[in-house]
Amino acid sequence: MHDTARNVFLTGGTGYMGRRLVIRLLERGHRVRTLVRPGSEGKLPAGCTPVIANALDRTSYEHQVAGSDTFVQLVGVAHPSPAKAVEFRRIDLVAAREAVFAAKKADIRHFVYVSVAHPAPVMKTYIEVRMECEGMIRDSGLPATILRPWYVLGPGHRWPYALIPAYWLLEKIPATRPGAQRLGLVTLDQMVAALLYAVENPSGDVRILDVPKIRASSDEIASLSGVGCPKSLV
Repeated sequence: MHDTARNVFLTGGTGYMGRRLVIRLLERGHRVRTLVRPGSEGKLPAGCTPVIANALDRTSYEHQVAGSDTFVQLVGVAHPSPAKAVEFRRIDLVAAREAVFAAKKADIRHFVYVSVAHPAPVMKTYIEVRMECEGMIRDSGLPATILRPWYVLGPGHRWPYALIPAYWLLEKIPATRPGAQRLGLVTLDQMVAALLYAVENPSGDVRILDVPKIRASSDEIASLSGVGCPKSLV
């Protein structure tokens, strides 16, 4: 159990990263309320308090944020691809905007957001939307941690393992090292551990965790908890 329990309000708690994060938060003694759509509350782990509402309409849930000290925003389009540009603006952008307004109104002390590594050669609209969301967070004045992974390896997301030898080579070459590090691969376990680190170690301003820092923070959580995470993929 962590020595300072947080009151966490989380969106996207039944998703790819969210469900695993909720489990880790509860295991470490944090109190968690999770926004879910009607009918999805059964997907939440025992011990998590469901908040049945619409992530695209803060008026449906903002009254439930009060009393939380941490807001984790994980709502986004599943399996992002260039074909989903309209969905990124309709869902990712709107959900983040509503979350920032709700967090600000509730005097949240720390806002945690998963963005994406940039600049990058593909997924232009996805990156643009995430950068807009980062701008909203900065403009709000909320202390925040923004995580910038590029690709998260996990169940159903394994094909980039074939690229690991290329990443290893590119990180050895000075001219290509910064880009290879910024656009490096992280595992789902590393991302969940880095999110847990962000919750338990709030920032006083706006802090960026890029890929190397995601790996480092997940290693720190692993060393403190005794739960192993892959230290590096390259």
